[in-house]
Amino acid sequence: MHDVVGGYGDTQILHGVSLRVERGEVVVIIGPNGAGKSTAMKSVFGLLNLSSGAVTLDGEPITNTPPEAVVRKGVCYVPQTENIFPSLTVQENLEMGAFVRTDDFRPRLHQIYALFPPLAEKRKQAAGTLSGGQRQMVAMGKALMLEPKILLLDEPTAGLSPRYRGEIFSIVQTINAAGTPILLVEQNAKQALSIATRGYVLVDGKNKFEGPGDTLLNDPEVGEMFLGGGASRAPPG
Repeated sequence: MHDVVGGYGDTQILHGVSLRVERGEVVVIIGPNGAGKSTAMKSVFGLLNLSSGAVTLDGEPITNTPPEAVVRKGVCYVPQTENIFPSLTVQENLEMGAFVRTDDFRPRLHQIYALFPPLAEKRKQAAGTLSGGQRQMVAMGKALMLEPKILLLDEPTAGLSPRYRGEIFSIVQTINAAGTPILLVEQNAKQALSIATRGYVLVDGKNKFEGPGDTLLNDPEVGEMFLGGGASRAPPG
């Protein structure tokens, strides 16, 4: 996306935001509450009308394209909340994720269960009865059923225990290593930047900082403003 301006109704949230995700990358957006992080992601998925700027996918313009058409072009989005069908079983949720596929998606279903072993064990259980971390796995697995060109994750670790936060970040790395580029909005900035190829810091709907994840993680100004009072070195491994 380049120089995007947009918002909701008459309220403009984004004021010239630019970001890119290349093949093989995990790109993280961080910033204070109200900075426009989730709005920037939603603009990629066609969930708000942009008054100016451009969004492209593999060089093809998709600015203001309806979400259902964006999905068919290979963009999958996992919102922070209301991202599963709670009354359906785990397997039914995953099958719903393949709704636009016309081929045999069973091999992909097996791959998702291999990626998320707890879901295989609970495939016949209603998704709404799972723990928060497992519900997030269902949401991510459902999106991955389409084998997307890019996966958009909005606050995937929000409200999760430290154990599940770590699991989700590890799964993000695994998904990316298998070939799916990821755009990630996160409040857990230190953990997110530690796995990021690149990161963007948004403030008041504008780009404030940009750089490799480890560079932002160790930048004193970024650390003071957004990482809890000082730069922090990424954990080993």
